[in-house]
Amino acid sequence: MFNPFPVVLADYRRNRLLVCVTLALIALAVAIGVAVIAQERALRQGSARAADDFDLLVGAPGSPTQLVLTSVYLKLQSIPLVSGEVLARASTARGVRYAAPIAFGDSWQGYPVVGTIAGFASRGGQLPPAQGRLFARRGEAVIGARVPLALGAQIHPEHGMHRIDDEDEHHEHALTYTVVGRLPERHNVWDSAILVPVEDVWAVHELPAGHAAGDTHIGPPWDATRLPGMPAIAVKPDSVAAAYGLRGALRTNESMALFPAEVLNELYSTLGNVRDVMSVLAVASQVLVVVAVLMALLVGFLARARQFAVLRAIGAGSRYVFCVIWLEAGLLIAGGAAAGLVLGYGASWLLSAWLAPRMGFAMPVTLGTEELRLAAALAIAGLAIATLPGWLCLRRPIADGLRA
Repeated sequence: MFNPFPVVLADYRRNRLLVCVTLALIALAVAIGVAVIAQERALRQGSARAADDFDLLVGAPGSPTQLVLTSVYLKLQSIPLVSGEVLARASTARGVRYAAPIAFGDSWQGYPVVGTIAGFASRGGQLPPAQGRLFARRGEAVIGARVPLALGAQIHPEHGMHRIDDEDEHHEHALTYTVVGRLPERHNVWDSAILVPVEDVWAVHELPAGHAAGDTHIGPPWDATRLPGMPAIAVKPDSVAAAYGLRGALRTNESMALFPAEVLNELYSTLGNVRDVMSVLAVASQVLVVVAVLMALLVGFLARARQFAVLRAIGAGSRYVFCVIWLEAGLLIAGGAAAGLVLGYGASWLLSAWLAPRMGFAMPVTLGTEELRLAAALAIAGLAIATLPGWLCLRRPIADGLRA
């Protein structure tokens, strides 16, 4: 006898339930570890890509995390306003491609209306509209890729009431935006944003528009004496050196300046600690599952001592019998590890698909070397440990096995 696989397959067919349960337990243990690692990486990569459009962020002194979550990920909440003087200073600073005010407060059917400048909408010319053009005057809007509106559509923000003061009376006028352009998909929360001239947002809140009376142009240059406060300023530097210089110059008693990556690194560090704990728990569960499976297999092999003794009695060599036992245990563990790798990837992909709309950015799921090492280490350890049942069975004399 030289080919042990017919005997192995026959044993698998006789013990289908045990084989299925064993594979499922090992696959589930591996899948937990793979899903944890892959999901943490997907969250890290997706959140980093979503912050790519914000090289330098300026806000009022306060919580950096709150500033990033509000401005970059549009998790809108009340934050202190940075003064208009900071915007005027940043707009004219050396090494600045654009300094864009970011103003919130309105929405349309759940889609946030964000006031800014055309330079930010196009990311300094790097993001031309996929359809139409950028807004060029007040009352025009550029929409993200996921906003369900057509070019030429008119929208009325939920809080878009602009007060008009006449000589004899005061009344409110419903502000209307006309969609003039659609931006290409960015796979982040800004795909669901409606970008409008910041002057309109300020006017809706009865604030000065940053320009002298009668001046109808939008965006910079600004009249520093007529600039209101704003939640954040997105600054696009000309170079890395300029970015560090601007960050230092804009860190004053009136404002804080930061790279979003600085805040994300702190969050990643926390996530990494949580992932490490969960990974240790996952590995511990894998070890327990493998030990339990091997114990069950060992009991099963010892109960089948007569079968193996018969094989040896009819001429099968001890190596052949050892290979049968080792393959039966080893293939189950290796197969369960491979199935767990696939199951963990699928679970992470489904979780990312469910989380992405809620987080506001795409989370690309990939299998990295860490997950592959996890599954491979379990498979190799299982193949090594699987020698134990074979060794124990072969230690019994043939005569004792035939009497079993």
